Formats: sequence, structure tokens, C-alpha cells
Amino acid sequence: MDYLVMMKNYSLFISLLIFNLGFLEAQTVPAVYVFGDSLVDVGNNNYLNGTFAKAIFPYYGIDFPTKKPAGRFCNGKNAADLIAEKVGLPTSPPYLSLVSSKVKNSNRNVSFLNGVNFASGGAGVFNGTDQSFWKSIHMTKQVEYYSQMYEQLAHQIGASTLQKHVSESIFLVVIGNNDIFDYFNSIDLQKNNTPQQYVKSMVSSLKLQLQRLYKNSARKFEIAGVAAIGCCPALRLKNKTECFSEANLLSVKYNKELQSMLKGWQLENKNLSYSYFDTYNAIQDLIQNPTSHGFVDVKAACCGIGELNAEFPCLPSANICSNRQDHIFWDSVHPTEATTRIIVDRLYNGPSQYTSPVNMKELLHVSIAKSNFPFNFFILLSLMVTCYQIKAM
Repeated sequence: MDYLVMMKNYSLFISLLIFNLGFLEAQTVPAVYVFGDSLVDVGNNNYLNGTFAKAIFPYYGIDFPTKKPAGRFCNGKNAADLIAEKVGLPTSPPYLSLVSSKVKNSNRNVSFLNGVNFASGGAGVFNGTDQSFWKSIHMTKQVEYYSQMYEQLAHQIGASTLQKHVSESIFLVVIGNNDIFDYFNSIDLQKNNTPQQYVKSMVSSLKLQLQRLYKNSARKFEIAGVAAIGCCPALRLKNKTECFSEANLLSVKYNKELQSMLKGWQLENKNLSYSYFDTYNAIQDLIQNPTSHGFVDVKAACCGIGELNAEFPCLPSANICSNRQDHIFWDSVHPTEATTRIIVDRLYNGPSQYTSPVNMKELLHVSIAKSNFPFNFFILLSLMVTCYQIKAM
């Protein structure tokens, strides 16, 4: 073969390879749909009447870009905000803000298609033991809202278009923490359920809701296990400032059941992809090795009143630490933005120590490869032909 032809083929090979890899790297997820509790609520609870579970007081949002309460149960951005940053999207807006009377007559399709946050502070897999003063949108209701949105959009933009969009989107699920709290706050729950029975029931109920999302085209799930609940300031008060081991044991039992369920669920649905994040061990690492991560106080809340700043909520009259970067916990149950940034870094691009079977970044690439299969097939075929021609010279 002529030397110039050989070099031309070789150049074509390299160009196609670079183009293909660049094309894959440039792809991003079209939307993020968020379900869960106060760790990822970005303002839904502000639209609920008759609940005290609202992040509306001064100090909440003190490190948020606006420096004002923004519906996040945090001093700044929460996990939903930071995950959106990772995938290059704006934070998915709260569902209740999109369906409020102020925007009822506007074009909601664009907002829905760009991602929606259904999470609610205080929400659990179950309905909750106290819905009188701490009303929230529990997981079943969140999925109902999603189903209503999906049905509405299917009529407006077409089922096939919607199905493709949703199947390529990420479904972030952060739920279960409040159910652990509820178990230890309810004598009835403890009387009627052993710890193992309770977590099995939690996982069974969650699977039903995940199945409902799957039936409405969800295919890619980022699912977080529950944290080391017993080490938050509120529950340390039950054990003379040390971690409340009973709650941690229940968290571990739940996480094991959840992982087992997810593995089985994927076997049942071959076109399903998921990433599980081990929140428990990620938080425990920060608590046990604080100085290596820049933390000073692992026990007390930054904002609150009383012992460990955990006897009363983060109210305008509360004590507040001057350096939020030093604290793992913002209030009696929620992490600071500094903590959340480390957690999200590990969730997105962390090792198998914290993520399985893949991390979130790998989950995105797996889905990209699937969605671009026809394109990639012909690219790879061209590469093979080019290689053969070079070899045959």
C-alpha cells in the first residue's frame, strides 16, 4: 500500500477514535428527578400548610448564594444542588413551586422536562408517625405527583418522546432516614415490629414505589442508603453525647436489605441501571477521621440551643458557630454544606468502597453507551475496517 494512503487511513483511524471519545464525554444527562427527604428538599415544604418542617428561619441559607433561607435544611447548598452541579444542570425546581397558583397558567412542559424535585423535609418511605405538626410529602405521594406529571406530559409531547427523555434522565432517591427516627420515637412501632421486620417492610414499600417509577420510563437510579443516624447530635443526646448504637444498627440492617433488593431488582429488569451510595460509611469516615477532612467538631450542631446545640432547633435565637467548615453537622440532624460536598464528591466519582456496582459518573457513561449504541457500532465498524486496511498493507 502507498505510504500516503497508509498515513491517510491511519489519520482517519485516529480522528474517528478521538471524535467518538469526545462525543461520549460531551454527553450529559437531560434531567434529574429527585425524590426524598430534607437532605434533598429544595423548597417543597415552603408550599405546605400546617407544618413546622420548613427551613424558613434566619441562619438557614446563611452560606447560600442569596444569603437567605432557600428552603434547604442547611447553611448553604444541599445534595440536590451539588449533584446538579456535577452533571452540569441547574438545580431541579420544587414540584409544588411549578404547580402553584402563580404559574398555573404558564407553560410547565419546559420546567418539567428540565427536571423536578419532589423531595420533602420530614418525608419517609412510610407516611410518618406525626403528620399533625410535621406534615410532609411521603414517598408514595411524591411518586403519585410524578405519575401525574408523566401522564400529563405524555399527552402533550407524545409518549415516545417522553419515554426517551425520561429513560436517559437520572432518578435520585434519598429516603429512609426519617423512618429510622420514627421507629425510635414510637413505642407502637417498636412493639409491633422487630428491627428486622421493620427494615424489611421499609425496603418492600420502597421497591413498590421504585417499580412505579420504572413503569413510567425511569431507567437510571442513584439511590442513597441511610446515614449513621445514631451519630447525629439529636440522637447523641440519648447516649450521653456518644453515638446511639441502636439507631446505627437499624441503619446498617436497612442498608443491607436495600442493597440486596436492588441487586435482585436489576436481575428482574435487564434494562435497569443503578448506583448505590453507602452514606453510612461515608459519614462514619468523616466522624472517625475528622482532621484529615478539615473538621474540628463531630458531635455538636453548628446551629441550635442546649447541649450539643441539639436540644432545640436552629431558631433565630440559637447559637451559631462562626466557621461552618469546622462542623460536620449544621443543626441537630442535618449536615453542613462542607460535609455534603465531600459526600457528593464520593457519590459522583467515589471508589467501590462507597459506591456499587458503579458510581454516578460511571452510571452516566453506561447509559450514554447504551443510548448511542447504533452510532457507536458504526464508528467501531469503521475503526475495524481501517485497522484491517493498515494491517493489510
